[in-house]
Amino acid sequence: MAGTFPTARRASRAWRVATVLLGAGLLSGLASPAWSDEEAMQLLKKTSDYMAKQQTISMKFDSDIEIVTPSLQKIQFASSGEALLNRPDKLRLSRQGGYSDVELVFDGAMVTLHGKNANAYVQTPFTGAIDGLVDKLRAELAVDAPGADLLLADMFKQMSADVLDGKHIGQGVVDGVECEHLAFRGPEVDWQLWVESGSSPVPRKYVITSKMVAGAPQYTLRIKEWKAGFAAQPDAFAFRPGDAKRVEMKEAAGWDEVPPAVSEGTAR
Repeated sequence: MAGTFPTARRASRAWRVATVLLGAGLLSGLASPAWSDEEAMQLLKKTSDYMAKQQTISMKFDSDIEIVTPSLQKIQFASSGEALLNRPDKLRLSRQGGYSDVELVFDGAMVTLHGKNANAYVQTPFTGAIDGLVDKLRAELAVDAPGADLLLADMFKQMSADVLDGKHIGQGVVDGVECEHLAFRGPEVDWQLWVESGSSPVPRKYVITSKMVAGAPQYTLRIKEWKAGFAAQPDAFAFRPGDAKRVEMKEAAGWDEVPPAVSEGTAR
């Protein structure tokens, strides 16, 4: 019938209208003095202090990372993983996705990055706290783990370093858990944090938006399971290579949750 949109087009148009109206409401709300920078920073500091007191932490998570193709199509890649931390200097972090299966092990003296798909690993000596390890991974080994910020002994110092503006948006629910929703802006990235409400301010969701990249791709981390205050097994941070071969760091460049090249029309 003339003048009638196909179902998909009507749904798309209705969604765009709803999004515009919702966005307008949010924009007007962001100007509200009830959302104070001071409250957001206080909640972030409370979370940081609580996390720092946890000697042993384990968690399971899902993560999504977006890329934007040259044609401005946004593609999302999903992974799941686990983390085990024993302060000050023990960490085991694993992540499995469609294109990689990677594990990082730090026993207090040696850092090992194990590419299970490649059946290979790289190692480098390091002594010190986990905070220093995260810096070393990023600066020297070109290994970045955005969610690792949440495990630092002083996550407040690290995460607030470049903050230009912060807001306590209000409440939200993540996997059935009521949370405080915080939003922060920086010169190159914006990020949001959902923290469990009440006396145990555990991070439940973390979103990083890259403003300097066309299409503003996002990294999202959702913490599904959380435990603290237990005794880790003595061998929990031991690395056993099995038949995996040791290789140079440059060979680990392809052990990523995003395939080396993504193009339209290319099958996996």
